[in-house]
Amino acid sequence: MTAVVLAVDLGLRGGLAAFDDDGGLLWYRSTNFGSRGRLRRAVTGVLDKLPDLQLVALEGDRTLGEVWERAAVKRGAEVVWVNAETWRETLLTPSQRRSGSDAKRAADTVARQIIRKSSAPNPTSLRHDAAEAVLIGVWACRQRRGEPEN
Repeated sequence: MTAVVLAVDLGLRGGLAAFDDDGGLLWYRSTNFGSRGRLRRAVTGVLDKLPDLQLVALEGDRTLGEVWERAAVKRGAEVVWVNAETWRETLLTPSQRRSGSDAKRAADTVARQIIRKSSAPNPTSLRHDAAEAVLIGVWACRQRRGEPEN
């Protein structure tokens, strides 16, 4: 299967997750870009490996996201921005999102459940940015298919 959705939890240390046309998780990872310059160069490489990409979902730092957005649009992919509160409201219970730290812990738990059900390898460790990228991607895939928020 080829990746058609890429979810990015933005940061110099960011999370990435790729999904197929049916919303199945293909892979996920945390990447330390280190600097804006290295990020700019790396974005091209990431997107070059995703020739069938149709949608990029971005959450986080807008200035870093603009690098992803420009590169994605140049390749003909749609870009959607989402804030953490929106995808958390859809994928986490109210008690799981009482605070930012509660939401990050819950994102880890829910992402691990999604990973176990996917063809992606199980993590030995899972950074919060990769876990959140998985959930951003699930949210984006649901939006893409027109599924209701809750």
